[in-house]
Amino acid sequence: MAVKKASASKSSKRDKVVLAYSGGLDTSVAIRWLQDNYNLDVIAVSVDVGQPGDMEENIERARNIGAVNAYALDAQEEFANDYVWPCLKANAMYMQTYPMATSVARPLIAKLLVDVAKKEGAKFIAHGCTAKGNDQVRFDVSINALDPNLKIIAPMREWVMTREDEIEYAKEHDIPIKVKKACPYSTDENLWGRSCECGILEDAWVEPPEDAFEWTVSPAKAPAEAQYVVVKFDKGVPVAIDGKKMDAVKLIKKMNEIAGKHGVGRIDQIEDRLVGIKSREIYEAPAAIALIAAHKDLEKMVLTKDVANYKRLVEQRYAELCYDGLWFSPLKEALDAFIEKTQEFVTGEVRLKFFKGSCTVVGRKSSYSLYDHGLATYAEGDKFDHTSAKGFIYVWGLPLRSVAKKQKK
Repeated sequence: MAVKKASASKSSKRDKVVLAYSGGLDTSVAIRWLQDNYNLDVIAVSVDVGQPGDMEENIERARNIGAVNAYALDAQEEFANDYVWPCLKANAMYMQTYPMATSVARPLIAKLLVDVAKKEGAKFIAHGCTAKGNDQVRFDVSINALDPNLKIIAPMREWVMTREDEIEYAKEHDIPIKVKKACPYSTDENLWGRSCECGILEDAWVEPPEDAFEWTVSPAKAPAEAQYVVVKFDKGVPVAIDGKKMDAVKLIKKMNEIAGKHGVGRIDQIEDRLVGIKSREIYEAPAAIALIAAHKDLEKMVLTKDVANYKRLVEQRYAELCYDGLWFSPLKEALDAFIEKTQEFVTGEVRLKFFKGSCTVVGRKSSYSLYDHGLATYAEGDKFDHTSAKGFIYVWGLPLRSVAKKQKK
């Protein structure tokens, strides 16, 4: 993790609060609000997990508003290696559909906030999450799991301000903010995906308009010619595309570009939020959809039937833990150990075909493959012992024959 910039701390006897600072209206207003309502010195922390925006500008704005210290942390590499790849190994898809981008970024941000709090001697951590969303749970639970002595403040759960109220508050207190034309959607994005909600999307019957998407082209406007891409895996982790080795961040960005160009990665689902609300969510996750598809297929080639079947049960629970804010739980840690063991031989290459919104696995190979052509073929070279079939079927079906004789009339 790289620290892009940190200002010098100002001398103060007040207690400190570390604020997860996005640079937007809510968290900019929160700096002054925390000072006025809690009499705290604010330390602003912006964490880069692949979202757009100028981190240097963010922390400069935080200092101008009144933060006594400000950090810009480049966490893209840590996010990709320590949070995204474990989810990929687990084929983690909430409700079998959503590869959880926002969900797995929050525990990392929480961890970094706790690190800064310890460094600065802060007693409080604050974030800009609302009372209706999942993120408040992820932040609060993760922070408490890492340091139960830290107290949490969530201004958006306490104040009752509309966007217009916040703008007026900023004017009254000379808070430098950038007021843009109101976006019809609420969005969040990082390396692993982009979410979009609110506005017309709240009508579950309405097809998402094209302006809700930024990472993917409409499949109807995607290239008329298919593109083939080979992904190389080493112990469950993608390491190269078309023979070119890349680090995690570059590989994810490259796959986002390739898959998005072909309209792959659009998700429209009715989602069960942790807080009990059903919501309509629009996601774009080109790289996640493509890489998980490739990873799943390679596993089918190298894992035994019983391991693969049991792992699917683990994957569902793993996804739920990640979504529900339990990244730092003992169960999640135990499942990580199981999943890591399953990846020992998930090494090989998978060929993907991208075409008009679809991503299809069309080839795979591995030096650890359990696929034996001599056993599978019906042509010359067949090594299967056909004489063994009758005896196998007799033993396999014996329990059912016993039932039929004694219990069925």
